[in-house]
Amino acid sequence: MKQAGRIVVITGAAGGIGRALVDIHARDGDTVVAVDLPGSGVVELARRLGHPHLGIECDVSREEDILALYGRIEAQFARIGVLINNAGMGPTMAATADTGVDAFRLGLAVNLIGPFVMAREAARRMRPGGAIVNVASMSGLVANPKRNAYAASKAGLISLTKSLACEWASRDIRVTAVAPGYVRTPMLAKLERVGKMDLAAVRRRVPMGRLARPDEIALAVRFLTSPQARYITGSVLAVDGGWVQFNQPGDAHPPVDGTPLAELCRPAERTDARIVLVTGGANGIGAAVVRRFAANGDTVVIANKDGAAAAELAAALDGENPAKSVDVTVESEVVALFEEVRGRFGRIDVLVNGAAVTDTSLSGTQQIPQQIEHVLDVNLIGAFTCMREAIKAMCPGGVILNLGSINSFLPVASHHAYGASKAGLDILTRCMAAELGPVGIRTATVAPGYIRTAGVAQLAKVGRIDARAIRRRIPMGRMGKPQDVADAAFFLASSDASYVNGSILYVDGGWTSFGDAGNASELDSEYLAEAAR
Repeated sequence: MKQAGRIVVITGAAGGIGRALVDIHARDGDTVVAVDLPGSGVVELARRLGHPHLGIECDVSREEDILALYGRIEAQFARIGVLINNAGMGPTMAATADTGVDAFRLGLAVNLIGPFVMAREAARRMRPGGAIVNVASMSGLVANPKRNAYAASKAGLISLTKSLACEWASRDIRVTAVAPGYVRTPMLAKLERVGKMDLAAVRRRVPMGRLARPDEIALAVRFLTSPQARYITGSVLAVDGGWVQFNQPGDAHPPVDGTPLAELCRPAERTDARIVLVTGGANGIGAAVVRRFAANGDTVVIANKDGAAAAELAAALDGENPAKSVDVTVESEVVALFEEVRGRFGRIDVLVNGAAVTDTSLSGTQQIPQQIEHVLDVNLIGAFTCMREAIKAMCPGGVILNLGSINSFLPVASHHAYGASKAGLDILTRCMAAELGPVGIRTATVAPGYIRTAGVAQLAKVGRIDARAIRRRIPMGRMGKPQDVADAAFFLASSDASYVNGSILYVDGGWTSFGDAGNASELDSEYLAEAAR
């Protein structure tokens, strides 16, 4: 994932997540412009990194400081490749009745208005291919008492991410966000010291039983800035250990003695090949997922109803990649498949649920229950059965990925069963994140938008879909490629996503972020379609 030569601007760079961001991007060969408050030590930090890295003191709540900052950057570097808006002011934890308007306004100035001005000035200096990532918070997604200004600013930052993504997609500038949960940073340590935070209680509330390390947030950000995230814009990735997936009284994880080791340092990377099982793996997105894991040296079990197609793909790959014929709607076939894989390899490390069918596109008045049941049998019940059996063969560190859809977020009128099945799959991902987090198994959903598969191309050819209209509705002005989804799945299954649990990552070119009337893209769709091939 190294991309030498980019100029990466990181605010809030001197401590916590910011320092991890600086270290990771500098190690990757990027030139880092580290930005933080006067007296933060950011200049010394950049000096230790050496030439050509740059440290600049700046208060992002002051527009004049930001303009001066970009003046210095422009004088030294031709263009900016990446902006990471990480600077933030933590919650005061003051009661509403005790919060003055000036304090509320300051939180918005640092956490919302400052990032907007930073993004505005960065976009003016970016070429196509630029990326902006905003570090938001799960406080912008779920409510908590005594966090009024902080929560409002982070929710606003999430909304800003989506609106800027839609506006700048035509310039090929992507805007995304991460929403961290509790991270072991100096800010959190300070809250604990003054008695405003009980970290033992926090760990019990996180399904994974621990806080995040700063590098876990930084690695998620790095992915979103990378070419592997080229079809992701407007998306907000929760990196919270499954916090927002837990919705019942009591603890999400048994009490933990002391500080978990994984909270203090990154575990050693595994070097052996993973055992990956992909359903619906013989063609389209599934085949791209298979190829991505196989290219990494993993052993991929290609499961598909069309066993001949699975065998053909397996024969084209290097290494040992068994092909298996299985109908996921037949429970006995699914059970037999997983028992065979477990017997042969001893475990399953990653399950990718990719088997799916869609509706007949009939109106609700014409559909019969049997048609709806068939879609649910494949997309939801079949996926559940695979998850159930995979859990039995997984050790701590296992990952379950479900291929969802934008239709669960924005249903299509004629795809009732498909949208319902994918919505059910999304919530299964989240329920299992809460259930399986304590035993060390993570889950996540990859939700593709319109992807240019052979099936979609055929639908366009016979007039079943209007490809031109679809492209105009996508802020990036084009459909995605199967490889775009495969890269997202590979990231979510990797150790770089070790604190992502239960989250949904939309790979949709900004589709789910666009809420305006009219077209999302005015670019020439035929040109963009050709460029996307």
